Amino acid sequence: MTSTSTSTSTSTSTSTSTRTTPILDVKQLEGGYGSVQILNSIDLRVYEGEFVTIIGPNGSGKSTFLKMLFGLATHYRGTVLHNDTDVSGWRTDRLVGRGIAYVPQVDNIFPSLTVRENMQMGGIRLSAGKLTEGIGRVCWTFPDLESKISDLAATLSGGERQMLAISRALISNPSFLLLDEPTAALSPLYQQQIMSCIDGLRSEGMTVLLVEQNARLSLARSDRGYIFSGGKVVHTGKASEILDDPEIGAYFLGMQAD
Repeated sequence: MTSTSTSTSTSTSTSTSTRTTPILDVKQLEGGYGSVQILNSIDLRVYEGEFVTIIGPNGSGKSTFLKMLFGLATHYRGTVLHNDTDVSGWRTDRLVGRGIAYVPQVDNIFPSLTVRENMQMGGIRLSAGKLTEGIGRVCWTFPDLESKISDLAATLSGGERQMLAISRALISNPSFLLLDEPTAALSPLYQQQIMSCIDGLRSEGMTVLLVEQNARLSLARSDRGYIFSGGKVVHTGKASEILDDPEIGAYFLGMQAD
């Protein structure tokens, strides 16, 4: 593997070769928390309808990157374009209004509320009719939740909680979904269920940018991948090529090189 800093502008997958304008175009992004800089000169693109995965060691800045995109971390410099509009440093509510949704890894539900009330929180700005429609849509996507809609969220299993967290994000019918390690600490069964749900959303036209520790599971269904290390993009390419590269596997995916 050639080390690094592969240009993101030249590594679109076959499925994106006919798309000239990315839905997300990040250029030289730098930021962190307060005065603590985490990200350094990040370049990243996502095209409409793509499934893109970010992988890398713990502490490499993956989650911070998603938080910056969603207005939850400090923007120092660089540009974030969403559908050709500069949204750098925008507040979260403005980003939600543009059809962007974010599901954090932890603290992503309200345990003291019922399943229905959690869903309602996701659609707090919707009309009554749109909210009812959204709840019906996510219950169809996650049928396991429909039978528990009056139960407290605190009573749900880990997998069910993650389903609920994604459901809350989907209530407003976004077009672009940011997911931070949605399968973390879940059983293999729930991991597959969560990923199958994401597959279904993507087949309906949703664009997905995913941070995931289970690189095999996510890259196997992704169009492209980015590898972060030390707050930088150190490699990017087709997901299938990243999975097949033994050098990348040895360092990032826990595989043994031949």
